[in-house]
Amino acid sequence: MRTLYIDTSSSFLYAGIISDDKVEAEVKKEFGHKLSEAALPEIVSMFEKNNLQAKDVDKIIVVDGPGSFTGIRIGITIAKVYAWSLKTPITTITSLEAMAVSSNADTYKVPMLDARRKYVFAAIYDKDNNVVFEPKHILIEDLNKELEKLDNYVVITNDKINDYENKESYSPDLLKIVNTFKDKENINPHAVNPHYLKLTEAEESKLA
Repeated sequence: MRTLYIDTSSSFLYAGIISDDKVEAEVKKEFGHKLSEAALPEIVSMFEKNNLQAKDVDKIIVVDGPGSFTGIRIGITIAKVYAWSLKTPITTITSLEAMAVSSNADTYKVPMLDARRKYVFAAIYDKDNNVVFEPKHILIEDLNKELEKLDNYVVITNDKINDYENKESYSPDLLKIVNTFKDKENINPHAVNPHYLKLTEAEESKLA
């Protein structure tokens, strides 16, 4: 089975074409504010360089958040249009799941994204990637109270989050991610939506 993986939840484009136990093509590149312009051309180029067509893909796995509001929408839009137009099966995973699965740490894993204003997006998984603490938009102070209950853990992040001695950078292992979630139930492309975990600033303003 050939799977297309797309993650635009940060300033990076992480995308790949994985066929069974082989990564046929991949892109791991930071674009910053130019991600919205670069994502689709980069994915198209990835296909062309490997002499593959869109119809050659059997399944799409797309990250639906949490992370950058704009970034998440980019990947979701590309994946939904692709899946709907070619009737390609599609499913979603979270950015935190991808981060946990990519780590080889033999302890509790704490994928973490800076959400600003002393908040983070975070979750806690055990060494086998089972959920211990559900993904949340949470104050770092409150998350630390949960971490105090653990004997040992590693924080997985590419953000400048201080105060953690045992920390590792995130580099997605596309093969591990896809093989972990390749059998996850498919969903209707129209049901694929961003999973922000928090309100947008506009929504927060309305409630203020």
